[in-house]
This record gives sequence, structure tokens and C-alpha cells, in this order.
Amino acid sequence: MSDLTQALIFPDWPAPANVKACVTTREGGVSAAPFEHFNLGDHVGDSPAAVAENRRRLTQAFGIQPAWLKQVHGVAVAHADPSVIAEADASWTSTPGIACTVMTADCLPALFCDRAGTRVGAAHAGWRGLAAGVLEATAESLGVPASEILVWLGPAIGPRNFEVGAEVRDIFMASHPETAEAFVPGAAPGKYLADIYALARVRLAALGITAVYGGGECTIEDLRFFSYRRAPQTGRFASLIWLD
Repeated sequence: MSDLTQALIFPDWPAPANVKACVTTREGGVSAAPFEHFNLGDHVGDSPAAVAENRRRLTQAFGIQPAWLKQVHGVAVAHADPSVIAEADASWTSTPGIACTVMTADCLPALFCDRAGTRVGAAHAGWRGLAAGVLEATAESLGVPASEILVWLGPAIGPRNFEVGAEVRDIFMASHPETAEAFVPGAAPGKYLADIYALARVRLAALGITAVYGGGECTIEDLRFFSYRRAPQTGRFASLIWLD
């Protein structure tokens, strides 16, 4: 088996030394087409045995216990528990070795930690969850002042490819008018290209969280990642964060 860690992405951010994080890619697993190769989603039609082996490899690579979620595009934040698959779109923990884990394939994964390295969290944010406040709920779950929180934005659909309707723009602007700058008119009337990274930064800044990093990938353009908009039958990659 190839060294899985060679296929992973590690956030470039000034997190405390005991805060560890990674993002998986399509490489390093055993899934067959169209889920090749390192699909971690057990709800997309892939072989359960392949998903189980991929998850085992991830767990073994770092000696961690991922806390998987049943993601529903909401704002619920679970206390990360590897023995329970919570219906939530974010989780947090203060227990070393338990990894807050979210799966995506165009939606925005956001990783959180406090400057003291005592708590971490992870959120899955499609536009619905982002507009409803999943990032705000995740930040609140850490129980520390906003000035003590660092956030890293993982691979998501990029601003050249995220087309939405005017109603989506209206939803964001209703609560945060400054998000207007995150939308540019699309090719068709009533359509806009949205910058999900800019939207996330605006909402985090409104909380007082300005230590925000990442946000430079596009899952549609970068073939290392699964992308639902590029291929509706596809796998899911994971973003994980834990305390060493």
C-alpha cells in the first residue's frame, strides 16, 4: 500500500503545535470507479467494504478516532463521539485523539481551534448551512472568545464555478449586506457567481474572528478532490482536526 500521508493535504496556518489537521484526496484508497480511490462516504453507493477499508487506513495512519457525522445541511453542532454517528453538520472536542470530521465534495469544510490548543471543531457548510449560521454555531461551541479562535477554510467550489440564483444572494445580504462583494453577475439573467470563501470570511469577521486562513482551492477545477457538481455520482473526501 502506498503511503497514505503522501496524498493528504495539511493546513498551512499558525495553529498550536498540538493541533493536528488534514484533508484527504482521491488517492490512497481501494474504491472502484466512479468512486476511485479514497472515498470516505458511506452514503453515495460505493462498496461498504471499500469505504470501511478506506476509513480504516485513515484511522491507522494517525492513530486517531474520527467522529463521523450524518450531515444534513443544518446548523447542529455535536460533541464529537466516535461511537455515535450524530445528525449534525459540525462537531467539537477537547479530548485528544478524537478527530472532528466532516465530509464534502464542493461544500466548504471549516476547521476551528483555540489559540491555547485546548479545543478543536469542524464544520460542513454548503450555502444553506452557511446562511443559517453553522460557522457561528461551531465557533460558539468552543466556548472561548472570538479573538482566541483560528479558522482554516478547506477545499470547496471556487468562485469561478459556484453559480447561484438571485434568491441565494438575497438571503445572505439580508443579514450581512457586505456580502454583496462576494457575488458577481453570471452569464444568465438572475444568476450570480458566488465566492463561498468570501461569504465565510464576512460571517466570521462579524463574530470578531479575523484569524482566518486557507480558502484557495476549487474542488471542480482540482481533480485531486471529489466534486458533486463535476460528477454527481462521486465520492466524498474528509477534513479532520484533532488534538495530539
